[in-house]
Parts: sequence; C-alpha cells; structure tokens
Amino acid sequence: MKKQRESQCTQKTISLLSPLGKIQVSGCENGVHTIQILMDVAPAERSSNAPLSCVVNDSPAETSPELQRCVEWLQAYFSEPQTTGSLPLPAFHHPALQGDAFTSRVLQVLLRDVKFGETVSYKRLAEMAGNPRAVRAVGGAMRRNPVPLLIPCHRVISSSGQSGPYMSGKGDHLKQWLLTHERPTGED
Repeated sequence: MKKQRESQCTQKTISLLSPLGKIQVSGCENGVHTIQILMDVAPAERSSNAPLSCVVNDSPAETSPELQRCVEWLQAYFSEPQTTGSLPLPAFHHPALQGDAFTSRVLQVLLRDVKFGETVSYKRLAEMAGNPRAVRAVGGAMRRNPVPLLIPCHRVISSSGQSGPYMSGKGDHLKQWLLTHERPTGED
C-alpha cells in the first residue's frame, strides 16, 4: 500500500546551496515530501553585516507551487529569518505527517506551538503532545521528521538545557548553528 501511494506521486527535487551546505527538497504537486541537509560543508559564519543566502543550485524546469513555496520559505529563513512567521508554509505530503500517530501529533504540535527563537525540552514536548511519559518517543519523532527546518526539530533540547543530538548526532554542529541563527543579533 505504501509503495502504491508513493508511486502515484511524480516527485521532483530542487537542490539549494545554503549556509548549512547543500539542501535537497523533494516533493510532488501535493506537497513537500522531504528536506535533506547533506552536510557537505561546515556551516557558514553568522555575520550581522551581510545577510546569509540560500540559492537554487539545481532545479527541474517545472516545479509545483508547493515546492516553490518551500524554496521561498527556506530562502527567507536564511536571509531574513525573523520574517518566516508571516510566510505561508508549503503543504506536506509525507506519511509521517498524516493521521493521528504519535509521531505526526508531536511534529504538528512542534510546528504549531514552538515559535521562531524558542526552544522546548523533549519532556515538555511530550506533555504538549498529550503523553508526558513519552520523552523517548519524542526523540524518535524528531529523528523521523521528514522536513527539518520547516518543522523545527532543532528547537527541541534536553531538560538540562543542552542542545541534544541532531541528525542522529552527526549534525550537532548544525543544530547549534540553527539555534544561534534564530537568536536576535543582539544576543550573540
């Protein structure tokens, strides 16, 4: 069944060059399926003088409006991050974001309730999602997030205030960069 649902989509991929390195956004006419941060370079230095940029590196001739909306959101996130709250998010079209499963619920709560520049602990997010004892399951939901950055799993930290793992521990430096990027420039 899952294969059949996926085969009905004609996915396209857009490659972006960002301060985090290359990002690949895949989706179809129904919405964004995945965002992959390829970690091919060290994150760019943040400077208050020059805005950071995110540019299209490779794109199919035709893209869906949802993929285009995702690209525009990502470009704004890196160049003028404080503006993203007023931008529409693209539709999501990934099974992990559909239905009432705990992973889907956690990701939806994170997207809706944890705003730009805020952080939340795994424990608090479990409480917000309706299951205070599911702290480890929240960690699992963060690992399964198909659209990082849009659904800001980098904003979920440990109760001790430590940033915690990102991208299964391979992207911890990216999580730190993202959290710093979202801080107001006066707090560097």
